[in-house]
Amino acid sequence: MKTKVIMTRSIHDSLLALVQSFFRDYLGSVRGASAHTIRAYRDALKLFFLFLADRKRRSITELSLNDIQAEAVLSFLGHVETERGNSATTRNSRLAALRSFAQHLLRHDIARADQYGRILAIPSKRAAARVVSYLEPEEARAIIAAVEERTPLAARDRALLLFLYNTGARVSEALSVHPRQLRLDRPRQVRLLGKGGKERLCPLWPETAAALRRLVKTSATDKPLFLNARGAPLTRDGVAFLLGKYVRRASETRSSLQGRHVTPHMMRHGSAVGLLQAGMDVSVIRDYLGHASVATTNRYIATNLKMKRNALQAFWKRAGLAKQGHRHWRASPKLLAFLETL
Repeated sequence: MKTKVIMTRSIHDSLLALVQSFFRDYLGSVRGASAHTIRAYRDALKLFFLFLADRKRRSITELSLNDIQAEAVLSFLGHVETERGNSATTRNSRLAALRSFAQHLLRHDIARADQYGRILAIPSKRAAARVVSYLEPEEARAIIAAVEERTPLAARDRALLLFLYNTGARVSEALSVHPRQLRLDRPRQVRLLGKGGKERLCPLWPETAAALRRLVKTSATDKPLFLNARGAPLTRDGVAFLLGKYVRRASETRSSLQGRHVTPHMMRHGSAVGLLQAGMDVSVIRDYLGHASVATTNRYIATNLKMKRNALQAFWKRAGLAKQGHRHWRASPKLLAFLETL
């Protein structure tokens, strides 16, 4: 009896140890996952363990590696859609986190390889591709122009909005920028640290560099550039809050922004669409935005109505189907003069 208790405790401890190593060692050190990805995976596993504990009528501390079964994962995915009302896209995101965890378990627990292999074999659900929401150049300009630089915080806000639109940076990338990553003299540029620890250089507009220069003068080199009123690093929620404020202000003069929920990531989408409309090659935009695949960048082509209208107009002209205007016949003065001589 004592041996059975020890073995059961060992199984529970193994699950905890593998969860810890998955987040601390694998995702962060080996895979180089972003903080956003780690939070998403954390939430997925937390929901799964809560669901599993409720289904097994046990506490989470009593769960073991034997409970991580494909049938349980399928039931959880069904729960995510039917009970929680999540979309197929969210369901697939949860599954991606559980698959990654199953791969980690497989590397460290070969004895249950078949058990984890069945989880890895669960297919993603086909989901309708979502239309990318973005800002047109006129809308982005209106939002940036809505900032009245009367205070240091307003100057920070304008510099941040310019930076997001200029570079197409993810919010996490922008908030982690330090003054030492900036070059505000020619060639004006910033070194961004993206997903997977990948670095890329982005050029800066003179206007963006001038706005950032005001912040650098009062910033410490060992702290992020964008700080809140208390001197702490600005958060994602803080960026969303201040962006919403300026969107509401800009909507007073630009009707397309009225009642619209604009997220910080839409500034990134707007930057991509602006580059496309300017005729930039897709592969260049991929590197500019730090996309892993050009397929991600191609979504903006499918989304942008202006580019579709231009393509359709060019096709219509090329097809030669437009009605040709009929010229009314008018008698030439010379012809009339000739007839008079007859």
